[in-house]
Amino acid sequence: MDILEKAPGISIDKDDNISLKGKQGVTVMLDGKLTYLSSAQLATLLRSTDGSTIQSIELITNPSAKYDAAGNSGIINIKTKKNKMSGTNGSVTIGGGYGAYPKDNGSISINHKEGALNVFGSFSHNDRERANSINIERLIDTAGKKTYFSQRTFLPQTNHNNSYRVGADYDITPKNSIGFIVSGYFNKEMDQNESNTLIGATPGVTDSSQSTVSAIRQSYNNIAVNLNDKYQIDKNGQELSFDIDYSKFNNTNDAAYNNYYFLNNGATQKPAVLLQNQSPSSISIYTSNIDYTLPIDKTIKLEAGAKVSDVKTDNNLQAQINKGNAFVNDTARTNHFIYDETLLAGYINLNKTYKNYSIQIGLRAENTSSMGNLITKNQVVDRQYLDFFPSVFLNHTFSEKNEIGFSYSRRIDRPSYDDLNPFIYYLDQYTYKQGNPFLKPQYTNSFEFNYTYNKIVNVSLGYSHTSDVITEIILTNSAKKSTYQTHLNLQNQNAYNININTPYTFTKWWTGNVNLNTYYLGFKSNGLAGGNLNDGQVSFQFKTTETFQITKTFKFEAATNYQSHQTYGIFQMEARYSADAGVSKSFADKKLNVKFSVNDVFNTQRNNVSSMYQNTNFAIKQKNETQIFRLNLTYNFGNSKFKAKQRATNSDEKNRVNTGN
Repeated sequence: MDILEKAPGISIDKDDNISLKGKQGVTVMLDGKLTYLSSAQLATLLRSTDGSTIQSIELITNPSAKYDAAGNSGIINIKTKKNKMSGTNGSVTIGGGYGAYPKDNGSISINHKEGALNVFGSFSHNDRERANSINIERLIDTAGKKTYFSQRTFLPQTNHNNSYRVGADYDITPKNSIGFIVSGYFNKEMDQNESNTLIGATPGVTDSSQSTVSAIRQSYNNIAVNLNDKYQIDKNGQELSFDIDYSKFNNTNDAAYNNYYFLNNGATQKPAVLLQNQSPSSISIYTSNIDYTLPIDKTIKLEAGAKVSDVKTDNNLQAQINKGNAFVNDTARTNHFIYDETLLAGYINLNKTYKNYSIQIGLRAENTSSMGNLITKNQVVDRQYLDFFPSVFLNHTFSEKNEIGFSYSRRIDRPSYDDLNPFIYYLDQYTYKQGNPFLKPQYTNSFEFNYTYNKIVNVSLGYSHTSDVITEIILTNSAKKSTYQTHLNLQNQNAYNININTPYTFTKWWTGNVNLNTYYLGFKSNGLAGGNLNDGQVSFQFKTTETFQITKTFKFEAATNYQSHQTYGIFQMEARYSADAGVSKSFADKKLNVKFSVNDVFNTQRNNVSSMYQNTNFAIKQKNETQIFRLNLTYNFGNSKFKAKQRATNSDEKNRVNTGN
């Protein structure tokens, strides 16, 4: 996760949402395979993965038609180091950390190659208890009658995470290789939240107060199976590959909310409201795809393929309220939501190279059929749509040191399954989150121009227009005097960016990298909450990384990150900045590696957001546990002679799963 956060143009917000060059909607892949994880679950996986296992990070801002059309800001492909060893080899990592609370982590990976067979596997575990505090000041205006809320919430969270990955490749013939991968996780989470809200008709004067104590126990389980076959038809590069994927998610959420009400003198205002709910959910995803590559001659290559996927989600919220010292069904909150989606896709790519030019033209078609059924209210949202996604890539090399490129692509982002779920989840009576089953997909047209000097300095200019942009928003229900978070389709978003990235070398022992991303995000939406939104501003993000190779076995690294104030929809987001540092030392002919690091050295990273749009008036100050001291020890074992293979595939559907954590 530390490596990803330092990548050029990447930013990660308080909820672990990843942005690329200022825009959300990033598709994340591991070894060419979409992760099937929510942004938060992906963050957990990456935080438990030793950085030494990462080979490279690819930032694909305008993917070709071969990739799924999802991801309006592009694709991040994290490549791990492959098994290059004959015989048996692997690594073991143990570590610990401390911020507000202690943490521990451990992992083991092992590979074995013998002849045509390559077997690999890994397992990781971590325990984390982390702190999070949120302060909210808000004003509710109901027909001229103002009510002020001052809310203080402490949300400590305990996680026990386990992830695994096992697989094998076998070369049936020199031209045909088959393989399988089984991966998954089984995690548990416990939240103990305490929220206190002061309420009054005048700022700073308390007329009454509310206290909410909640306990939430959650579990997240997933198993994913991939079968693949790759056949090299001839020596010219003609090949055919097949992939079949199945993934199953089972999540549980058991919660209890105790709400207490007081007058300004501390006396009880009204009887306590005791709530509880159970919300089991399951998601099943089937995908299969075929890809074909045909080199027509030395300068022309044709690629084509097809994909089919089927997704079903089942969310059953069973809610109760205490009446007369007994819990009975709460009809206002109990809900059952089922969502089905089928996707049929096909693509074709044509590549042509000249002396100093190359061009690629592609077209992808995706037909989507979906049905959301809110069974409790007999409410059905049925959609069917066919879309075409063209892409064009041009590249010209002027000289050994000067190269330019241009790209265009049309893309789609469908709502995550969690955002479609209409259930209501409470922080307290006045603060809650609600899904939106009426969300539509968003569409983006992206243009980008690139210039590379000496294969080191990279400058990119980009523009994109997104219609029906899916945006997180916080709105006010004046009648209930409540504030709630949801997702809506705003009319459009215009994004401009210029990104400059360059590594540099001062001396043999001092190297670094600097990245400057300047961008403009503008949102427009008429009729939003009774008003017309038209807002945006220029923002920038500046990153540096400095590496000092003190000796052959001792290294020091420091990184800084500054994100300026930005406007996002109705939100005004204050500047964020932090610095990280770490040292590493290797022993025993580099088989043993010891790392000590500090995230957010000066404990400066905060998330402050405000809004004054229509009748929505709030200011949120959030401080997560960001200053963390870590110590990790990694031992590598094994021998090496020949290269081995590992293979992975891709699919879009799992990226839309919100599996918590």
